[in-house]
Amino acid sequence: MKNLLESFLDTSAEISVNDFRWALRQLTQEIVLLGLWRGKFFEHASFYGGTALRIVYLLDRFSEDLDFSLDRKDPDFSLSSYFPYVIRELEAFGFEAEIRRIEKARESQIESAFVKMGTRSVSIVLQAPQPMIRTFAKNESLKIKFEIDTDPPAGFLTEAKFLYRPQPFSVKVFDASSMFAGKLHSIIARVWKKRIKGRDWYDVAWFISRSIPARLGHFRERLIQTGHLAFEAEFQEKDAFVMLLQRCEEVDFKAAAEDVRPFLRDNSVLSLWSRDFFVNTINRIRFVST
Repeated sequence: MKNLLESFLDTSAEISVNDFRWALRQLTQEIVLLGLWRGKFFEHASFYGGTALRIVYLLDRFSEDLDFSLDRKDPDFSLSSYFPYVIRELEAFGFEAEIRRIEKARESQIESAFVKMGTRSVSIVLQAPQPMIRTFAKNESLKIKFEIDTDPPAGFLTEAKFLYRPQPFSVKVFDASSMFAGKLHSIIARVWKKRIKGRDWYDVAWFISRSIPARLGHFRERLIQTGHLAFEAEFQEKDAFVMLLQRCEEVDFKAAAEDVRPFLRDNSVLSLWSRDFFVNTINRIRFVST
């Protein structure tokens, strides 16, 4: 168990309590994925979002939730039918866990749940150092939210990827270009309230740094689904750039940088964040039509 935990920690540097919390979260996320795989979840659904980018495509930031999409609309799909597989997998590692379905406050195509465990008890099972265990309050909880879109917009492609922690298994995941389209949709459609999601903007720059194109068709379908584009509207590359550059004018990038800061080990890139930086970043986007 100790070796398993160490595979999620950067032992070349001093490990902070925050690093340790992230390691526990990442380990739990990957055990949840393993349980879903055992339940044949990925025969019907695909993994996407920030955590998928980190685990599968090696995005260099931490992430909180597990996001999935059905491969096609299914109003009868039940996320709760996979809870026993996840619980069984966590218990196999010695963790006492519970899963609760999140009741919808309004009609939505998103089904959500969270896994909850005691942070201290998980640390003890994993044979963490005693000084680290004592930093956690007895009632501190480790929660992993996971949710699935049961009415997915069209235009995405998927691929199978192999993972090797905590043991070899596979997941079906959106390809990188479909992920990028979804991220562009997030920066347009996300409702900010009080906190701008700087993580979305960080991920856009990450895609550009790896020369990954975005799927224009999937971007369009997502915009139509959320009411940001009329079904009959023309939507070409030039229209996408107009929309994205307009969004740049609305963002407080200083606040966005503060949002993403806790999710990074190396914050130096945030010194570049400004409207000019992201206008330049948006203008570097390449699209593929399908």
